[in-house]
Amino acid sequence: MNTTRALWLVVNSASGNNNPAAIEALESCCDQYGLTLARRIDFPDQPLPDAATLDAAGVDTLAVYAGDGTINATVTGLYGWRGAILVLPGGTMNLLAQRLHGDATSEEILLRAGRGAARRVRPDIARTAHGDALAGLLAGPGTSWYAVREAMRDADIAAMADSAGEALAETTGGSMLRCRDPQIGRDDGYPLIEFTPGPWGMQVDAYHAENAGEFLQQGWALLRRQFREGPHDRLGLLDRIVVADSESRSIGLLIDGEPAQGQAREEFVMAACEVDLLATGHGG
Repeated sequence: MNTTRALWLVVNSASGNNNPAAIEALESCCDQYGLTLARRIDFPDQPLPDAATLDAAGVDTLAVYAGDGTINATVTGLYGWRGAILVLPGGTMNLLAQRLHGDATSEEILLRAGRGAARRVRPDIARTAHGDALAGLLAGPGTSWYAVREAMRDADIAAMADSAGEALAETTGGSMLRCRDPQIGRDDGYPLIEFTPGPWGMQVDAYHAENAGEFLQQGWALLRRQFREGPHDRLGLLDRIVVADSESRSIGLLIDGEPAQGQAREEFVMAACEVDLLATGHGG
């Protein structure tokens, strides 16, 4: 990385452990490792920078210390930019940061970048009609538990109870998500399917439950973002897949953790990220 030019930093204090003390420590690391931090952008209180703004300021590297949702908005908003984005693990899951840096901490990543031990890459992503998933995509009735998670985050007990009842009804109500092209997995479908982009294609993992108790357990795991512990089928590595709702209902989506509402039939394909990201390792 060329450290003689200005480095801007995007942070989101609502992401993960991204608190003021952590942000201050991160800024100190920039100075310690020879990186010139010229400006900090506090999203969402301040708008994310576009390519024209960065170019006008002479910025060729933008660091992002936030969760997967904010990272997604930053990266996809800079498609076509000539600079590079340094993704730091500032959220809960940090899936994209792990792809680019392994299990390294933000401090370790900044140290590597300051030493020039980073290269520009354009990792494969999962493309949908509703946006690109850089880290992961969830689809199916099980995504309705997102509303419960948001209520928990806001400590809204009444909303949490209401949304939990609605989510349980949604995931046990009979509508399931089926893989249609190629036709793989269970014929009756799944309440939740995960699509994870990687160097060899989209990894497709389908989660299932046999009764209301297991659905509730799976929902609780989703709230804790530990749904991968639940029973699931590994359906393969694919470059393209078409999924459909068993009752022709709109498909719930979580794109890098952010909700979207799809059609009754959706196509997901692999594509290359359209802006350079900086990688300092790999996620194995």
